[in-house]
Amino acid sequence: MANEEPEILMPSDGRPSGEFVSQPAKLLRIAAMIRELLEEVRKSSPDEGGRKRLSAIYEKALATLKEGLSEDLQKELETLTLPLDAKSSESEIRLAQAQLVGWLEGLFHGIQAALWAQHAQARAGLEEMRRRGLPPGSPEGHEERRGPGQYL
Repeated sequence: MANEEPEILMPSDGRPSGEFVSQPAKLLRIAAMIRELLEEVRKSSPDEGGRKRLSAIYEKALATLKEGLSEDLQKELETLTLPLDAKSSESEIRLAQAQLVGWLEGLFHGIQAALWAQHAQARAGLEEMRRRGLPPGSPEGHEERRGPGQYL
C-alpha cells in the first residue's frame, strides 16, 4: 500500500527515491528557530541590516533543511520557497518565513501520520502472530503445530 506521507528513514536503507527524512531532530530544531524568527519579525520592524541578517539566516536554514531531506522533498521545498535578498521587504520576509513554517508543520503532520500507520501495521502483525501462536483446538488456531523447535 503506497503511503503519501514522508517516512523517517535513513538513506542507508537502500531506498533510492521517495519521501524520507534522515535527520528529524535537526529538522525540528530548524523549525523552532524559524518560528522564533518569525515571531521576532512580527514584534519589530527590522532595519536594512536586520533584513540582510534575516535573509542570510533564511537561506542558511533552507540549505541546512535540504541536507536532511530526500531528493523528492528537496524538490518540493524548492518549488515552494522563493529566495530572499538584502532588498526584501519586511512583509516579504514574514511571508517567506511563514510559508516555510507552514511547510515544515505539514511535513511533521505527514511524519506523524506515517508513524501512526507503521505502528498500526506493526500491531496488526503482532496480533496475527499471537493468533497463529494459539494451541490447536482454539477457535482461530487452524495451523498444524509441531513439537518444540531446536532452540527450546
